[in-house]
Amino acid sequence: GVDLADGSCAHPTIPGKVSPLLPANHVTMAKGTGLVHTAPAHGMEDYNVASHHQLPTDCLVDEGGCFTEAAGPELKNKNVLEEGNEAVIQMLQAAGSLLKEEKFVHSYPYDWRTKKPMIIRASKQWFVNTASVKATAQEVLKKVKVIPTSAANRMLEMLDRRTFWCISRQRCWGVP
Repeated sequence: GVDLADGSCAHPTIPGKVSPLLPANHVTMAKGTGLVHTAPAHGMEDYNVASHHQLPTDCLVDEGGCFTEAAGPELKNKNVLEEGNEAVIQMLQAAGSLLKEEKFVHSYPYDWRTKKPMIIRASKQWFVNTASVKATAQEVLKKVKVIPTSAANRMLEMLDRRTFWCISRQRCWGVP
């Protein structure tokens, strides 16, 4: 891998796109060549490598688990874990870029509610540092009936220690 570091390669499915070959601490020679693709919008290790090298964190997967338009017309609206996999394999074969195809059971994280595999993806977040958000949250919490009541005090103390707030719509049903 060290001989390829700082090199580049053509993207296998997006014509004209060039991807850099970068070293990463989480990639080892223990399995395979020690080189792996990087998807900055789909995992913490990849995101850290991209951030270190000032790479964009383009997310080619929407909130429904389907490829976006940015992934190209052949993949757009295809579910990544279903017909999207087969479409990518066909594209690689057509381009003469597929060296080997092998069935592999990936260890995806699973959603605790649906018991289905999840794709980690970056989403836009808005961080605010404002006393008014904190004050409003504390006042609203005081109106909530909490059982046991001691839990409300712990929550109020936690809110008081919060310095930044992340306002996000990534989970419409709340957090586990």
